[in-house]
Amino acid sequence: MRATRLNHVSVSANDLDESAVFYEELFGMERIPTPRFEFPVQWLRLGENQLHLFLRDADAPRFHHLALDVDDFASVYVKAKELGALDFETQGAAIREHPSGWVQMYLRDPAGNLIEVDWPDAAGIDRSVVTDIQSLEEQVPQVGEAAEATLYLEDRSGVA
Repeated sequence: MRATRLNHVSVSANDLDESAVFYEELFGMERIPTPRFEFPVQWLRLGENQLHLFLRDADAPRFHHLALDVDDFASVYVKAKELGALDFETQGAAIREHPSGWVQMYLRDPAGNLIEVDWPDAAGIDRSVVTDIQSLEEQVPQVGEAAEATLYLEDRSGVA
């Protein structure tokens, strides 16, 4: 038995509308019909998956996050910088490049939830636009299998 896909991620919000607008403007998500629960909730479509926002009294945990692939890393970077959403503190850098070539960008939404934005090929990033890239190797040496690790796994199921 194994999970077959990510269905949804739920994160807290301080203001449902403010957070929904953030995800709509930065990632092109769209609001979808949402059931009613004992507490306020707003669901958003992300391709075949969903992001669920909810109002609760507790703060978002510092390192819990959702990770998203995007179709234009530089555009997300520019918009996140404009919104003041880049997180330079939690992971030691807002953007880190792994020695095998992929890149991670860290943001905070209006409620403080951590968002990781991933990109498969650092070589394709215009560094005159995306200016905050730091080497993960310089922060934490990547040796052995760690130097080959990737966020982008092949489909090994044999199904196209």
